[in-house]
Amino acid sequence: MHGHPHLVSDVMTRAVVTVGQGAAFKEIVRTLEQWRISALPVLGEEGRVVGVVSEADLLPKEEFRDSAPDRRTQMRRLADLAKAGAVTADELMSAPAVTVGADATLARAARMMARHRVKRLPVVDGVGGLCGVVSRSDLLKVFLRPDAELAQEIREQVIPLLIPCCAPSDAIGVEVADGVATLTGHLEGTPLAAATRLVRAVEGVVDVRLRPSGDGTPGGTK
Repeated sequence: MHGHPHLVSDVMTRAVVTVGQGAAFKEIVRTLEQWRISALPVLGEEGRVVGVVSEADLLPKEEFRDSAPDRRTQMRRLADLAKAGAVTADELMSAPAVTVGADATLARAARMMARHRVKRLPVVDGVGGLCGVVSRSDLLKVFLRPDAELAQEIREQVIPLLIPCCAPSDAIGVEVADGVATLTGHLEGTPLAAATRLVRAVEGVVDVRLRPSGDGTPGGTK
């Protein structure tokens, strides 16, 4: 059971395939194909992450291989045209790299991916050294937590914040099925919006349902 937010270090992949700044174009393509991945962190001196080279960085070479773009395209896509003529990782990579710390929460990592429209983030330490990589699929692992584990965390971490000190400990029942948490029983006097927010904050919860008994009787526990 987790009484604290999951961190990137809990779900990241620690064994990471990388390339150096001087890696040649074909070496990068071979590495991506060999490991069946779509992007590679690029490491500089002392193992620091200086950029990321992805399939998107490589495609301009094929896109502009047999065509001469018009002036409007040239002005609009200067960066892609530069990559079309690039031959090393240092010239191809997107820099600076968008990275995340190992101690960041999964929510923060998810927001960074959405904001920067990337599928994965290099995970770095305090000096920029590579610790691992976290992907979208890694962030979704939290939803694999068993229902019983989620219910236990809700009972132990959330319910005490919702019931009055004089109410019996089972005044609010907790059921979790397929990640959907249902609170039943004596919810009168409980700020329902706060209850929903607190339960939804438990990582792995998919949705929250509130079913007050209306008569103060305890709900079931499961």
